[in-house]
Amino acid sequence: MSMHIAIRKQMASQDRQFALDIAFESDSGRIALFGPSGAGKSLTLRAIAGLMAPDSGRIVLNGRTLFDSETGVDVRPQERRVAYLFQDYALFPHLTVAQNIGFGLRRGWRNPARRSLPPEAARWVEAFGLREIVNQYPAQISGGQKQRVALARALAARPDILLLDEPFSALDPALRARMRTELRALQESLDVPMLMISHDPEDVEALGDHVLEIRDGRIHASGRDHRHPPVYAPAHAQVV
Repeated sequence: MSMHIAIRKQMASQDRQFALDIAFESDSGRIALFGPSGAGKSLTLRAIAGLMAPDSGRIVLNGRTLFDSETGVDVRPQERRVAYLFQDYALFPHLTVAQNIGFGLRRGWRNPARRSLPPEAARWVEAFGLREIVNQYPAQISGGQKQRVALARALAARPDILLLDEPFSALDPALRARMRTELRALQESLDVPMLMISHDPEDVEALGDHVLEIRDGRIHASGRDHRHPPVYAPAHAQVV
């Protein structure tokens, strides 16, 4: 996987001005953007997914240009082959687990049959051990199950990269530790690149091979170690 990001975005509200100016390159299969709330992590993910248009810059994934302000390229979100796992999982409450996983697999498919499970969705139902809850609704399942359903839905579309927005923030500490281990094992077995954002050093330790510290809309530090799990680089560290 290769990723080139160089984007700028000026944001303004009544009481705050914020400038996003992010630039980095990576060929890692597990990238972690680490930093405090309000640093610009989610804005960066939204730009990659096509949910926010930068004022200027370029976004290139595996040689495909998704955004280029100079040439006018701005690929639509549904055509970017980028899966975005939202912080709250964004499951449809009126759809069953099976319907949530299968949602969007067919062009124009907006209301999948309640008991229909396409092969692409069935694969992930088995992979995540969700067979017993396929006919239940999100309100009837646990936080860990909701995360698995959201991951299954994201992966069913065969994305080029998986974007994770604070993937464990809604889980209790014990489940959080288990899900970190499961997600790392899953990513290694599937070889699906992922870019995760978090403010939790333990998330970064477990899931980041290339760690980028972001503060005030800019990259302050970067580090990678292919032999050992990475350790968070403090703000004063030299960018490498």
